[in-house]
Amino acid sequence: MIADSPVEFIPFLTGTGLAWIDFSVEDMKEAQKLSVSVGFISSLVPTLLGDYYSVYEDLDTELGMRLPAVVGKKFDVKVTPLLILIKKNLIITIHYTDAVRFTRFSRYAPTFLKKVDPKLSTPDKITTLLTRLIDENNNGNFDHLREIEAQGDEISHSLLDLESSRAMLAPEIYNMKHALIAYLDALWATLDVISSLRYGDAELISDDEHLLAMFTILANDVNRQISLGEHMSEVLVSGLEVLQSIYNNQLQVLNNKVSLLMAWLTVIGTAVLVPNTIATIYGTSFFGDKGPEDLWWYLSLLFVSMILSGWMTYWWMKKKDIMPTMPDKL
Repeated sequence: MIADSPVEFIPFLTGTGLAWIDFSVEDMKEAQKLSVSVGFISSLVPTLLGDYYSVYEDLDTELGMRLPAVVGKKFDVKVTPLLILIKKNLIITIHYTDAVRFTRFSRYAPTFLKKVDPKLSTPDKITTLLTRLIDENNNGNFDHLREIEAQGDEISHSLLDLESSRAMLAPEIYNMKHALIAYLDALWATLDVISSLRYGDAELISDDEHLLAMFTILANDVNRQISLGEHMSEVLVSGLEVLQSIYNNQLQVLNNKVSLLMAWLTVIGTAVLVPNTIATIYGTSFFGDKGPEDLWWYLSLLFVSMILSGWMTYWWMKKKDIMPTMPDKL
């Protein structure tokens, strides 16, 4: 059934063995009004809408929980609240409109509900449906992890390309790391609620070990996703190390080029300085006046001193192993 107001469902809830109502809202402020209209106490929803991703509130006759519903695209991860309220034979789910979660399940929900054994106790029926709803929410969250993984594969491909822009890779790796942290926070919060359901001993939850084992299966699925997320995080750390190595290599190449330039400038400077010193000395009055007939040996002296001083500087730097080699291209 589809209705514009939750009040329209009330006449059909009387005498019903098991019912599920799903609400999508634009603002979570509407959640309290919706819950009160179907018979829940007014303080339940405000308790769930705190600052934490996961909340479990057991009031004996009523049970409320908040699960994280991950929405977004690529690395834009947004964790929104999914409220699940339980009372007697009724489960209602409240979530944001953009948090698509139960569309597929709602198509065959009538068939699923008809398969629930009517001879089961109310807690058993509630637990059967509740595990299915949590599983649907987990699958929606897992879909987003697969999207993050696909984007991570593209980044890994970019890391193999030495011509990739550092200005592009660094923000992408950071965004992926940030998305994974937000996603892992959501998974840990989900695991916390599942553990509370498994071991919380709520009156509205079944005591049947077979049904409670379903929560263990859900927890194992979440743990596997956490392991996958942490593995992706480790891969990212390796990617950052590779990127840092690229940076270091590029800086080393630049440093080698500068060192080589400084070395040759030293050789050239020495080759120029020595003849200049000789010319300055011979230009003093101490050596007297020199005529044109002295030009040939004077120029020869300057030329030979320049070549000899430059060669000796180069030879000494090579001998002391302080002459940089030509850097290879990165």
